[in-house]
Amino acid sequence: MSEEKKNHSKLANQVINQHVIWSMAAGAVPVPILDIAAVTMIQIDMVKQLCAAYDLPYTESQGKSIVTSIAGSTIARIAASAVKGIPVIGSALGGVSMVILSGASTYGIGKVFLNYFEMGKGLGDIDIEEGKKQYEEEFKKGKDYAMTLEKEGKGKGQAEVFKKLDKLKKLKDAGVLTDEEFNAKKEELLSKVN
Repeated sequence: MSEEKKNHSKLANQVINQHVIWSMAAGAVPVPILDIAAVTMIQIDMVKQLCAAYDLPYTESQGKSIVTSIAGSTIARIAASAVKGIPVIGSALGGVSMVILSGASTYGIGKVFLNYFEMGKGLGDIDIEEGKKQYEEEFKKGKDYAMTLEKEGKGKGQAEVFKKLDKLKKLKDAGVLTDEEFNAKKEELLSKVN
């Protein structure tokens, strides 16, 4: 493997790891559906950063479309989020499983894109059906990876950051914040999630 490829791969794995941790923190948010929206946003940002790591063109519409097509069938995420709607028990049980499922899903998505990019392919080259198969395999590995991170205490205490992100998005959607202001504040908040 060339030195340049090693650097791309190292950076890409760092991007995946950081986004898995962010997804786990977002999965801990005890608000049904908000956690899924936050995890999806994190996964789309991860794809954007992976494209940048490999100097590949990126469009948000294409990235979002591929992410939702590949991971959208992971019903376990939705089921875990819905369980949170059950008072007390649902929130405690659902939150724990959603943390792992969120991390596993992000890990799986990241590895699918990494595999394609390592072969010199870009977003337009991704075969959705093949991507779904790869995702299912990587999702299983991602569960173990997320459980290990959780045992190490990664992703804990960061749910508050994602609540603030949601508030920022609402301010942006209401026209109170510009895209530039939103992105600057988002980066500031996400830098606190280690």
